[in-house]
Amino acid sequence: MLNQHGAGAPLIGGIDTMATRSRGPSAGFDWLNRGISAGIRHPKPLFGAAGLLMLAVLIPALISTTMQFQALHSGMPMQPTFFGWMAALSMLISLLVFPLYAGYLLVIDAAERGLPARAVDIFRPYREGNALRVIGFGVVMLLIYAAMLVAVFTLTGGGVAHWYMQVLTARANHQLPPTTLPDGFGITFLLIMLVAIFMVGFHSIGLGQVALGNRGVFGAIGDGMIGAVKNLLPLLMLALGLILVWIAAALCIGIAAFLLALIGKLVGALVLVLIIPLYIALLLLVITAMYGVAYHLWRDVCGDDVEPGFAEPLVA
Repeated sequence: MLNQHGAGAPLIGGIDTMATRSRGPSAGFDWLNRGISAGIRHPKPLFGAAGLLMLAVLIPALISTTMQFQALHSGMPMQPTFFGWMAALSMLISLLVFPLYAGYLLVIDAAERGLPARAVDIFRPYREGNALRVIGFGVVMLLIYAAMLVAVFTLTGGGVAHWYMQVLTARANHQLPPTTLPDGFGITFLLIMLVAIFMVGFHSIGLGQVALGNRGVFGAIGDGMIGAVKNLLPLLMLALGLILVWIAAALCIGIAAFLLALIGKLVGALVLVLIIPLYIALLLLVITAMYGVAYHLWRDVCGDDVEPGFAEPLVA
């Protein structure tokens, strides 16, 4: 299907998936606003899908926790190699979960376009045979993450990486961690924050291109990198907005925790019955908002505006 940018660009819902655009700084706040409100507009499919995704993401954590518990129960001190194998296993399982992230974007896209959206549609990449492509994207992104962290630690002398390994070893052996921060901690922290902000845009655009734009792995990687570079200012504004939202949320959570503590003094163990549902609800809100922001970031950078309620057929 032809479009204004060329004959070879595939379309999905009228969107040219080959182009990336730059937006103004205020776009970051718009992505945050639309991402958070997506769950309000479509609570049933998005919160249902978030619940399924949460269960899937918890599997690696449960496995690693079980392995740590068994190691502690045996009385053997945990070596750094143990953490390496545990991290490798968790990473393998996480890659198998990765297609569900793409599936969640499919659920959001359908809901926002007025198409039928179901929570179980997060499994569509597996059903439609696109899981390997998404996993491939996930592998390349992990390598890029690792390369960027190595570059940061190399530029700052590697003292923070050595200090962090000391902290892990001390924690594993139930010893006191180092009491002083290493030289270069401040600049390392700042660089990691900047890399993290860049990677939010990189990952959101790339995943959107793989999940919704029918792009190959390296095409999506290129689009993600170029799109993030073009939109560094709105990404910084998005980070600022997230900080403000987090401060407001922390205040609300603090008030809720204070009230629950008062209730706990009156009703004792019943407070756990209240804390667990609130904790689960908070996780669902975070997942819904996080992927809502990622979707609208991708759509604003790689897509065209579509009138609310107007759903165009998907064209591969």
